[in-house]
Amino acid sequence: MLALLILVHQYKKAEVNLKEELYQFYLKNLQYVNNWNLVDSSAHLIMGSALSWDKDRSILLQLGNSEDLWERRIAIIATWYFIRKEDLDWTFNIAYLLINDKHDLIHKAVGWMLREAGKRNERALIEFLEKNVLKMPRTMLTLCN
Repeated sequence: MLALLILVHQYKKAEVNLKEELYQFYLKNLQYVNNWNLVDSSAHLIMGSALSWDKDRSILLQLGNSEDLWERRIAIIATWYFIRKEDLDWTFNIAYLLINDKHDLIHKAVGWMLREAGKRNERALIEFLEKNVLKMPRTMLTLCN
């Protein structure tokens, strides 16, 4: 955890070229970002930030489709950075991708990010819920309110 917090701190202070290097280091070492606390304290601050520039965000789809629970959680939590910048599309895309996930830690993360998106655009959240409420696990639905 300490190493990850140091990495996040370095990333926040770094120049653009070093940010890319730190992001690539994060990607290379995703297997060590392997519990909810590690994911929730780093994914949006490193991956989300790195992908907020003019970058291909398809890595989020790849992670969202992963067999690895933590990679799927990284995919949705990374969108928190976008939410804070009023960019909600990827949050709803990844939420939809994960809507049938079987793990409650994914349900909680998706519900949380949907709630955060709803704070920025309540109408967009309502539209998402109207289309998907019957497919959503109870935990996910409860947390997005």
